Parts: sequence; structure tokens; C-alpha cells
Amino acid sequence: MEPRKRPGRTPAPTGRTARPRQAEVARLAGVSQATVSLVLSPKPDSKGRIISEETRRRVLEAARSLGYVPDPAAQRLAAARNNLLGVFSFTATFPTDVQHSYYPFLVGVECEAAALGYDLVLFTGSSTGGAGAARPDALSRVRLADGCLFMGRHTPRAELKRLVDDGFPVVHLGRREELEGVAWVGADYVEATRDVVGHLAGLGHRRIVLVREDDDAPASADRQRGFLEGLEAAGLPSGPAAVFRSADPQRDLTPERLRAWADEGVTAFVAEETDTGAAWRGLLSAVRGAGLACPADVSLALLGSPPSDLASEPVPTGFDIPRPQLGAAAVRLLAALVAGAGAGTGTGTGEEAGTGEGEATGEGGAAREPLVSCVFRPGPTTGPPPVRP
Repeated sequence: MEPRKRPGRTPAPTGRTARPRQAEVARLAGVSQATVSLVLSPKPDSKGRIISEETRRRVLEAARSLGYVPDPAAQRLAAARNNLLGVFSFTATFPTDVQHSYYPFLVGVECEAAALGYDLVLFTGSSTGGAGAARPDALSRVRLADGCLFMGRHTPRAELKRLVDDGFPVVHLGRREELEGVAWVGADYVEATRDVVGHLAGLGHRRIVLVREDDDAPASADRQRGFLEGLEAAGLPSGPAAVFRSADPQRDLTPERLRAWADEGVTAFVAEETDTGAAWRGLLSAVRGAGLACPADVSLALLGSPPSDLASEPVPTGFDIPRPQLGAAAVRLLAALVAGAGAGTGTGTGEEAGTGEGEATGEGGAAREPLVSCVFRPGPTTGPPPVRP
């Protein structure tokens, strides 16, 4: 008998051999995975959560049409919580150096986990081939914990999606709307970058160039979006010529290129912050090689914090990323996912089951907290543009 199709719902798969998962039931019924878990696997602590009869009927109908049967092993794992939260860094060793850009994140993670009564299990990419891990079970170790927080600009999408589809609680530290169903917390790089551009425009700069790595990471995309929006808001040129994108800014951003820009009327440069710091390093090197003084000849701003090995340099104009607050927010969201649906709900939409105080719902139905604001940082590297003869 053909399953009845609901308007706007994903049709039930046919000819399959794998066991249907709760995530598929949720998509077919048009509800969150948390709701599916509460309907199909009610728990003693979920009695206070009200689910409408219509929602319950849709879930049961979707489960029947898919042939869903609860996995006993998964149920046993869900019941056997250890009060452990995983933290996975896509690096060869865990970043414990206080100068590492990840360290403040970890301070927030540890403090919030302790406040919520969780211990931490730390994982690295050393035994998975790093961020580009190709093995299907590359991230299977994180299941030792009740849920896991992931950190890194580049993550194996298929492996993260598999964890979410299996109902394992996952939170990514950093915006990841392109990974459907993955919950995340992030900083508002768009607004912070707009503020930096507005500051430069207010000083009188009319030609500004962004220097960034050739990288499609969401953090880079957000900074570029904020940069272009800031230019447009100030009525400044915002076409392709306003962005210098390179796989190796330290090599490609030459003093000759800097001098040519200055001759064309560019008086300010903005660089993105990355783990490598390549854009900022390349910009500083090119400015000095061109014999330009900062800020007398050109103003410089950094969208984030400078690399730790450049601590002796003047702290540039830009913004500070609230890393401890982001780490704490990620733990709160992960703890809510662990507590909210047993085996987890990375795809929670907040329907009936709720997403927790202070949370929002992002694109793709993934739960997240509101974006955390960055703080504008004045500095000695910006000033009025030079007076042209």
C-alpha cells in the first residue's frame, strides 16, 4: 500500500535497506527531532511537555509510513548518560597555549560546563586525518560523550551531518547555516565589520580595500559581507576592486601592489583575522616594503585580534571577538540539546519541545543562540587620510 503523501512534506523513501532514523521521521512529519523523540520514546522527565494530538498523529503516521522501529542499542545509549560533553578541535594537538586564538573559547567552555555540572572530554583531529577526514567513522569517538562541541573553520560536513541524523547532540562554535540541522553559536562579524568601515568613512576615507584569504569559511564570508555593506552605507565604491582575495596574501600582496593602490587613491586597508594571520601579516609587510607610514599615509584595521607573535606591535583598530562568551553559549546550547531529547536534537525547531531559554532557530531548523556582538576597538593605526596635492 502506497503511503499517503502530505502536501509540502518529504515523500517517504522507497526501496531502502537501511534502518529509518528519527531525523527522517521528523522531516516527513514536519516537526523537530525532539518532538519525534518525545512521541516515540517518552521519558519520565518529559511529562510536563505538551504535544498536540495533531502533531502526535503526524509523527506516528510518518513513523508507520517509513517503517521506523526504535533502535534498542540507541535507546540504551541515550539512557546511559555520563554527564560528559565532548570538545572536538580539528587540530593535531589540543590548543592549550594561552596565546592560541582558541584558548579563550576553551576558558568559556570549561567555566560554563563546570557551572552546569558537566565534565569535558577533549578530542583532536590527530587520529582522524584532521579536518579533511574521509573515513565514514572519522568522528565516531565523540559518541563517548553525551554530546559534542566542534571548533574549526573547516569541518567534514558529511561526518557532522551523519551525527546529527543519528540524533547525536552536536553544536558548532561558529556560524554553520550551510550545514543543515547543525546547531551553532556565532559572533556577529557582519555588524562588527560594518562598524569598522563606518569608523574609517567617518575619518574621511573614500577608497578602502579589504584583504582576505581565498577561503569560503562562513567567518570570512560574514566579514566580507559586512565590509561591502559598510561601504554601500557610506556611499563608497563597493565593487570587486574593493576586495583583494588571495590564497597566500603574504606572497601575493606585494609592496608594488600597495604602492599602486595608494597612487589610485586608496587610503585605508582592512584585513580579516584567521588562524594563520596571513592577511594581516601580508598587509603589514607590504605597507612597510612600500615605504608607507601608518596612519600618516595609509590607515590599517583588523577584523579581529592580531596574531600573538605580533604582540609588540601597536594594537590595531578593529574589533574584539567575545571568545569566552561564545564558548559559554555553545555549552549552554549543547547542554540544552542533551537534556531536551535524550539522544539529542541537532535539528530542533522549538515546536512543543522548545529550544531552551535564550535560544533562537536558524536556517534549516537548527537551534542556535542569538549572535554575540563584537566590541569595537579603537587603535593608533587609523587616522584621517593624507591630504593629496
